[in-house]
Amino acid sequence: MQDRQDLESALAAYDYAVPPALIADHPASPRDSAKLLTYDRASAAVRFQRVSDLPDLIPAGAVLVRNVTKVIPARLETTRSTGGKVEVLATAVEGDGFSGLANRRLEVGEELRLSPRCRLRVEGELGRGWRLKALGMTPAAALARYGKTPLPPYMKHSPLTERERRAKYQSVFAKVSGSIAAPTASLHFTPRLIAKLKRRGVRFVDVVLHVNLGTFAPLTEAQWQSGRLHEERFIVPEKSLRALEKAKKDGRPVIAIGTTALRALESAAAGKTLRREGVTDLFIREGYQFRMVDGLLTNFHVPKSSLLMLVAALVGRETLFSLYERAIKRRFRLFSFGDAMLIL
Repeated sequence: MQDRQDLESALAAYDYAVPPALIADHPASPRDSAKLLTYDRASAAVRFQRVSDLPDLIPAGAVLVRNVTKVIPARLETTRSTGGKVEVLATAVEGDGFSGLANRRLEVGEELRLSPRCRLRVEGELGRGWRLKALGMTPAAALARYGKTPLPPYMKHSPLTERERRAKYQSVFAKVSGSIAAPTASLHFTPRLIAKLKRRGVRFVDVVLHVNLGTFAPLTEAQWQSGRLHEERFIVPEKSLRALEKAKKDGRPVIAIGTTALRALESAAAGKTLRREGVTDLFIREGYQFRMVDGLLTNFHVPKSSLLMLVAALVGRETLFSLYERAIKRRFRLFSFGDAMLIL
């Protein structure tokens, strides 16, 4: 009982009123026309501009770290032999099949039909999910042909078609397939903006962190008490490690594009030496000492979420909610397709 009360008290401290009209259901067009709130931690100065102004805001010589994960069309609508419908969410592609979740209890050995030429066979249970083998085509081909792009729960009424979702809920950086959600701060970038930043002497460095369901799942008592979150796999390529080590040595700021890039960087820096890859359950909240990241570009996050707590760890909870209040008064758009905040 006490643990539950501790969690409820903690979550209440990270709650705020969300005006429904400000929940964005489509991205800005062009993407870099989104509004931008900039907060300078050293001076406490606040500015209201546009994402397209980033070349004038990011210090020359800074390193911008981008998550190059790619969203997969992970929702599969299948039919049982009885004619019943089952929705499968593929949370990872592994070998000849998927690990995933289903909205119905499944039976090991049964086959779920995607089409006359493609089926999924239930191979076994995996915790709360299932291991499914693709029959008739490769897992990647099955997703490309029959999958639908998942959107966060608060975007269930998005007007976007599947073709539009595949185009718009994907960053220009996307290279490595594996996420069921986009690293949304990256959605603000355009080739024009990237070129302008590079001309200013800003260097882009790649990491990979595949986003899974844990990003949207409510915090549990166990997570709050243990200080560990859901697990996500990350990779920091050798070239990126060298660039990051040199930037820190030279005193150049390392700025993460989004909370996923930040989490990958801080996970890589958690030991005595930088790790190239691994599985992280890092829970960043107030009191956390940042090892690698000097700044963050991020969207406006859902109340009571671990992502909101992460940003609060960087600026302080009271400051963060003051900034959110000012952004809401200026009609900033919220959440995945919404506007952005730059913390320096």
